[in-house]
Amino acid sequence: MSDKVLMKGNEAIAEAAIIAGCRHYFGYPITPQTEIAAYMAKRMPKIGGCFLQAESEIAAINMVYGVASAGKRVMTSSSSPGISLKGEGLSYMAGADMPCLVVNVQRGGPGLGGIQPSQSDYFQATKAGGHGDFRMIVLAPASVQEMAELTVKGFELADKYRMTSMLLADGTMGQMMEPVALDLEVKPAPEKPWATNGTKMQRAHNITNSLSLVAEELEALNFARYEKYAEIEKNEVMYEEYMMDDAEICIAAFGIASRVSRNAIDEARRQGIKVGMIRPITLWPFPAAPFKAAADKVKSFISVELSMGQMIEDVRLATECKKPVTLCNRVGGMIPSPEQVLEAIIKANNGGAN
Repeated sequence: MSDKVLMKGNEAIAEAAIIAGCRHYFGYPITPQTEIAAYMAKRMPKIGGCFLQAESEIAAINMVYGVASAGKRVMTSSSSPGISLKGEGLSYMAGADMPCLVVNVQRGGPGLGGIQPSQSDYFQATKAGGHGDFRMIVLAPASVQEMAELTVKGFELADKYRMTSMLLADGTMGQMMEPVALDLEVKPAPEKPWATNGTKMQRAHNITNSLSLVAEELEALNFARYEKYAEIEKNEVMYEEYMMDDAEICIAAFGIASRVSRNAIDEARRQGIKVGMIRPITLWPFPAAPFKAAADKVKSFISVELSMGQMIEDVRLATECKKPVTLCNRVGGMIPSPEQVLEAIIKANNGGAN
């Protein structure tokens, strides 16, 4: 591994995107992800790339749609309200099977909310990125190093499956600084015979379109798309287990919540409580299998979240409600403390409800 450099999470995303071959970035400043746009504004002109601050988030996502149609690796980034504005474009891109990377560095909500970190866009990312039947691959980093690595992974998965990847980070991940190694392994982009990049009089015209007025044809497209999604669920799930071998209590957490939880787990272990953690790295596809397996061994689950309880629904589905799943949370820009998580662990160990 190469020497490490100290970078903000947002900066690591931007540099990793460049390393991955992204030469087109369209966005709009909004806290707490503005450093991504600022970094791209400096770097892109120096490497022959294109940075453009769009007049709106709606314009930005449609610029992404255009460049993706031409077969190029392209990215946009925003924070919660801005992602909502991109929703229509995300659905159009899904309908046209266009690959891209979208970064959401979440802030508190709903509405304009506050600029502090949150995980309250989980539903939006994993269930309802826009209108219609579609999915996005959703990646959840828990360190600045993973911010970089999952940016590269996001581009690769987007190209592999011709769909949108979303990097879903909380504001803490975007703003915190950590050493990061940038010798990232990047797979070359695949051939894109569907791209609208000029026929050179050697092939038929390609058309990028999400409109389908024949009901039978649209139905067939949707069924085919969900066959692809089933392949992703089979082959692309990523997660990390921590001290789960003998665990009697299982914590579910991602992003900054998982880092807080790890500290609480270490302290609980020192107190003789057998607790472990399953950390989803792909929020979609959700790692249902390890949770289902854990439900046959542990006595309860605790979902630690910076939301009012969104991922907890997927944990309950994955465990088929075999064991109780309780919530340990803070919202509005607040982060659970290790002490709060430890208290929830102790309560669960004593058989109490949170």
